[in-house]
Amino acid sequence: MSGNEGEEEIVFEIGVVVPKKGENQGDESSLDCVDVLVDEFKKRGLIVERVLGLQNEFIKLAAPLEILGKAAAELQFRKQTHIGMDLPFEWDEVEAFVRQPDGSLFTWCERFRCYNHIIYWIVNTGKSVVELKNDCREINWVPGEPLLRKLESEGVVREVFPLHDENKRKKLLRSWALNWWDFTTQPIDEIYLYYGVKIAIYFAFLGKYTRWMLFPATLGLTMQLVDFGSMQLLVLPFFFICLISWAVLFFQFWKRKNSALLARWQINHLAGAESEYKFFQMEQSSLQSPAELMKKRGADKMKEKAFFQREEWFRWLMRFRNDAVIILSIICLQLPFELAYAHLYEVIGSDFLKFCLTAVYLLAIQSFTRMGGKISVKLVKCENNENVEYRARSLVYKVFGLYFMQSYIGIFYHALLHRNLMTLRQVLIQRLIMYEVLENLMENSIPYLTYSFKKFRAIRNKRKREQGSSTGKGQTIPRVEKEYLKPAYAASIGRELEDGLFDDFLELVLQFGMIMMFACAFPLAFAFATLNNLTEIRTDALKLLAMMRRPTPRADATIGAWLNIFQFLIVMSICTNSILLVCLYDQDGKWKVSPGLAAILIMEHVLLFIKFGFSRIVPEEPAWVRAARMKNAAQAADMCSKQLLRSISGDEKIFGQMKKST
Repeated sequence: MSGNEGEEEIVFEIGVVVPKKGENQGDESSLDCVDVLVDEFKKRGLIVERVLGLQNEFIKLAAPLEILGKAAAELQFRKQTHIGMDLPFEWDEVEAFVRQPDGSLFTWCERFRCYNHIIYWIVNTGKSVVELKNDCREINWVPGEPLLRKLESEGVVREVFPLHDENKRKKLLRSWALNWWDFTTQPIDEIYLYYGVKIAIYFAFLGKYTRWMLFPATLGLTMQLVDFGSMQLLVLPFFFICLISWAVLFFQFWKRKNSALLARWQINHLAGAESEYKFFQMEQSSLQSPAELMKKRGADKMKEKAFFQREEWFRWLMRFRNDAVIILSIICLQLPFELAYAHLYEVIGSDFLKFCLTAVYLLAIQSFTRMGGKISVKLVKCENNENVEYRARSLVYKVFGLYFMQSYIGIFYHALLHRNLMTLRQVLIQRLIMYEVLENLMENSIPYLTYSFKKFRAIRNKRKREQGSSTGKGQTIPRVEKEYLKPAYAASIGRELEDGLFDDFLELVLQFGMIMMFACAFPLAFAFATLNNLTEIRTDALKLLAMMRRPTPRADATIGAWLNIFQFLIVMSICTNSILLVCLYDQDGKWKVSPGLAAILIMEHVLLFIKFGFSRIVPEEPAWVRAARMKNAAQAADMCSKQLLRSISGDEKIFGQMKKST
């Protein structure tokens, strides 16, 4: 169901792909596994529709609100109530919980989790093995085994994927992807309701980042067009100070925006605290009374402490080993390759040969980075991380190290070793224009070409199977099969850990590093980046709505590890731009400590103070969000204390009655 659940409109949100039935079905009295699966879906209250495609059969699933509500109660979702507290969801008390802005009770992420809980927890509750048939193959469904997992392992169920809501998709196309007149304005609430919090946070960040980019773009354009003459060496430090202040303030105000969005969407992003609360709740529910709870916790305190310490240090050692492997591979393998390319680019005089060298370099480095990414994924899997979010963060740091070396070491070579600012500007222009244009073309054209090829192959195979007959030649591809043929929104590296936002954030991070770390050498780069980001908002939206499957929702409530990388790049930009200013001031290369160089050194320390000082001056969350959070925590603590006191009083009364009876 979608929108206002009071309406009876059926919206199919999950698709299950199974092979089409062959001619050899075996014994008709035996149970066909697909028919059994459909019957089990119906027994769980799901609305089922079977669609025959050109190559496969598709089972579309929808769920009434009551079915989703009962699944949410079993999963113990914590949802906000009308009194402002987050409490475990109960279907019988549904009116006590706050609904979404569109009138729906559950978000897309919550509905997807409910669907997974329903369909993957269909188990054989009998005491005997159920024999299923798939063509001429026999499948034994043993007691207690999940049916869908069994059929996936046997290759009967080929894939389970989320379906687009066609009405909402077309509405977002009109108001978002094709709405070029609003520039950075986006329907963030509608994006959140349709795609989930992680994708909504990305586009909120991209929109705010692009709006704030107008300030440095205007400054950079002024620096490029106006000839300041002898004042250039004074204007550049002023431009640099404005940039650092802008970057620091932007990320502080982004944190405030992020907190405000989460409060508006009723999301509690303190995952660690929530997991600890669930652990305490599960432990408490397994005991008879608070006295027994305290007794057991006291007895197991030393063992629990030793276990956590051992796990903590083991995880730290594994991460240290893997980080050392990545760093050594970068130093021993990638660094010589990057330096060789930078040296050849400096030596070659022909512009045509430089262009060919850059093209070959980009092709070679893509293969190298892909190989390094696969190694990083294997190393991350060896780490004993707590959850998927920690594994994804570890992968982000490792892969960014590879891309950092790939993207910037050649530029450092031109800037610091040869001190050739003209060549540095040429390299920056090539990287910004060539990389951004090629990246946009590839990320939008490859999904479309992949989908077109799969669609053409499906029609061709259908016609080959039906040669000599007119049946099926005019058959159109059903919409659910068109969605299945579209590529999944997955990361180019580590698909099992990250979705397509990995590549989008990586592109933003590399762009930010390039324009910030070499701002004094090429101020016009901010104008190029602003134009690219204005286009990126709409092309990314069009890619999600028209060229990709509906992504699997993820519950990440912040930009995570990418924020730390942005902060690292700000510190790096302070160092690199200070060195660039030194190169501009000390053109003879004597490196004497003169008043000008001393002023640059003092400016670097002042900027570092600004970087860490502004982070303390500007609060990370608005006052109203902080007040609401503290009020919620106080109410929860008050309610828990009252329940605990009632439980203790009840235990004392029972103990007194037992004592009197004896």
